[in-house]
Amino acid sequence: MSLDPVAYKPYADPDDFIREVTDLIWVNRDISFIVDNYEPDSIVHTSLGTLTGRDGVIEGSLMRIADTPTRVGQAEDVVWEARGSDAFLSSHLVFSADREVVDGKQIQLRSRTVANCLYRRGRMVEEWVVRDNLAGCLQRGLDPDEVARDMEFLGFTGSMTQPARPDVLVDGDSGPRPDLFRPECEMVLQFIDEVWNQRRLNRVHDFMIRDLFLHTVGDQTFVRPDGYQRELLRLLSAFPGGRFEVRDIQAHHAERYAGLRIAVMWKLNGVYNGSALFGPVTNKPVEILGVSQFLVQKGRIVREVRVYDEISLRAQINSTRDDQAEMVPNIY
Repeated sequence: MSLDPVAYKPYADPDDFIREVTDLIWVNRDISFIVDNYEPDSIVHTSLGTLTGRDGVIEGSLMRIADTPTRVGQAEDVVWEARGSDAFLSSHLVFSADREVVDGKQIQLRSRTVANCLYRRGRMVEEWVVRDNLAGCLQRGLDPDEVARDMEFLGFTGSMTQPARPDVLVDGDSGPRPDLFRPECEMVLQFIDEVWNQRRLNRVHDFMIRDLFLHTVGDQTFVRPDGYQRELLRLLSAFPGGRFEVRDIQAHHAERYAGLRIAVMWKLNGVYNGSALFGPVTNKPVEILGVSQFLVQKGRIVREVRVYDEISLRAQINSTRDDQAEMVPNIY
């Protein structure tokens, strides 16, 4: 599928577009550029719910930049695909590392964010963004549940309330996709179905190399199949009947990022009726929005970067208990 330069001009390609536009807003602090970058009725889905209209993005971005004035987000990966001749979907993995003084001591803060952005003719139409806010809490020595009590879960609207499309290889939440890297994409989807949903954890060995890496929330890294299995079991233990619903997929090959990467946007739908990882169980439904970027080499998965927001998850669970403190309105 040929992509018209109108989709990313004046930059060289969508990768260049995403990296430069993000720097312009978040590093150079040209917050007003959001007016040029987002459509007035743009839709943003976050871990705390859905935001409609760019005014909320402008206000939320300003508050985030003010709250972390020393932070520089570095593009760790940009997985993009065309969506028609004048649009593209990017999965932008941002790695942030900076220092902050806490209780008189300088500490290092490290975290990842993934923004899946649907741009049409150079303007943001719809965005799905997830942040590892757990990492910052742990590194600052804060209680994640106490932080979550000052957050409000608003819930999803729009496309996120609809069932996932029946064949995301053809058509996901972002629209029809080109038929690229089909064997590798089918392999990743089969992996998610068998290992994540069917709980055939022994099959990790068949899809992933022995020396695999899993980078996940809390700035945690796990290695080898055993580490991967244990971390997946930890998450699922709280929602033992939960299922991962694949919402979108895109694939891109670039030497800059070590080859073929496949980005999968997913939603875990479950009931908090298992292990009490997030306070007393509630037996109430939860929805966890997440993105995983898989590096595939020679037909095997060698690395997964998994991002979702465990603090927002706690806020969502707390919202079913009616025991929250006064809420903070910024969901962006």
